[in-house]
Amino acid sequence: MNFNEKCCRVEFDLFCEFDGEPPRYRIYVGDELFTERNFKWPVNTYLTEILQIDAPPGQYKWRLESQSKSAKFEIRNIRAVQGPIKLIDDYTFKVGEL
Repeated sequence: MNFNEKCCRVEFDLFCEFDGEPPRYRIYVGDELFTERNFKWPVNTYLTEILQIDAPPGQYKWRLESQSKSAKFEIRNIRAVQGPIKLIDDYTFKVGEL
């Protein structure tokens, strides 16, 4: 970590409905892969995903990708948890002085 980078954390609850094989999904911040996993949990169960980054001040977009045609992902309760971070919208946050 260099002196310009800030340690920040965003969390959100991830729900998924699917038929058959549990869907695999990936989460990226910008073009960097942060996580890849299968959603193996039953309906009405969710995961709390954590995006913890050390990054210089700036605006960052994140995205969830899945190749599954039957999976329906829903993101709820997105929140800025740690550091100088501000949520711009559900998929964008700003790191820097608040």
